[in-house]
Amino acid sequence: MPILLFISLFTLLDFVLLFSIGSQIGLLMTLLIVLGTGFAGLYLIQKEGMSTFASARKRIQMGEIPSSELFTGAALIFAGALLLAPGFLSDALGIACLLPTARQLGLKAMTWLGLKTAGNRQYQEAESHHQNSQRNEHSTHHQEGPIEGDFISREESTRQR
Repeated sequence: MPILLFISLFTLLDFVLLFSIGSQIGLLMTLLIVLGTGFAGLYLIQKEGMSTFASARKRIQMGEIPSSELFTGAALIFAGALLLAPGFLSDALGIACLLPTARQLGLKAMTWLGLKTAGNRQYQEAESHHQNSQRNEHSTHHQEGPIEGDFISREESTRQR
């Protein structure tokens, strides 16, 4: 629910800025800026996306996980969506997502907020698997064979008894 509220407020503020700045600079100039940032964003996304894809493919061929390339690709897609949206605030945030230093700050902010990266998640999954296997070794309720129980078909449950 808080994310929906944030998106709604961001969109509202973006349109308020668009209309207030648009009334000052004129309709034609506003349309040119909005369309220009949209086309520039598409061009930059295509150019950066291809180089990121090539870098990720190279890391996969070396047997490594391309987690930084995946984050970069997600940030570029997010930047492209923001640049395509009409508004000056969304354009400014989209341009910031295109800058490598802003992407690094975004990754640090996501880590600070508690969002896990792929390498951290894999470590936690391996650790929990190790703990579960230790618990199973020390368990006194070790059961082998089938589990016994009653079976009730769907037809039986709807019948009157």
